[in-house]
Amino acid sequence: MDKSRFKKIEEKVTNKIESNIFAFNIFDEPRPNYVSKVTFFDKIFAATILKLIPHYVRPNFLTVIRFITIPFLVYFLISEHYLTSLIIFFISASTDALDGAIARTRHQITDWGIVFDPLADKLLIGSVSLIVISKFINPILAITIVLLEVFLIISSYVRFKGKVVPAKTVGKIKMILQSIGVFTLLLSVVIVSPFLTLIATLVLYLSIFFAFLSLFIYRSI
Repeated sequence: MDKSRFKKIEEKVTNKIESNIFAFNIFDEPRPNYVSKVTFFDKIFAATILKLIPHYVRPNFLTVIRFITIPFLVYFLISEHYLTSLIIFFISASTDALDGAIARTRHQITDWGIVFDPLADKLLIGSVSLIVISKFINPILAITIVLLEVFLIISSYVRFKGKVVPAKTVGKIKMILQSIGVFTLLLSVVIVSPFLTLIATLVLYLSIFFAFLSLFIYRSI
């Protein structure tokens, strides 16, 4: 089978999966500009990492991978296999950066992705926070992070009368800081570094600041 025919089959199968599993409508066309706006980091990814990812790999597939990794991550964290947890978290958090970049630069944005991408993020950060942050920093910080995420979802739903509000710049910065903070904390546990624990703590507190900005000013999840 030649490459062009194989590529057509891949595209057909991919489109079939998306139309049957990931298809439902929230936004009227055209979608709001901020949903599809290509960011500076998207351009960097497009010029580097995304060149290695085939076009049949859709952003929604990466979001699904993030959902799948969460139970495994929770298991290894509870079992105190922190090196394995660090690797899984890095892979899972990386899919968050990549799925958004792919969706915006390759014009593959779907309403399913708009809804479930931030949900996967919150489940990922929330589960790790309750297990790791509460154990190695303090439970109050962990509970604060989780409660703010819950309030952000409720607030966005109420303010916009049930409409889904995709993450905007401040919300994305919050997620990046949370991911860096958690990764640094796990790394500090693996190599036993109080200094990295301190850095992780500061980054996570900074993420709370951006969570408050999202909640009260920018109305972003």
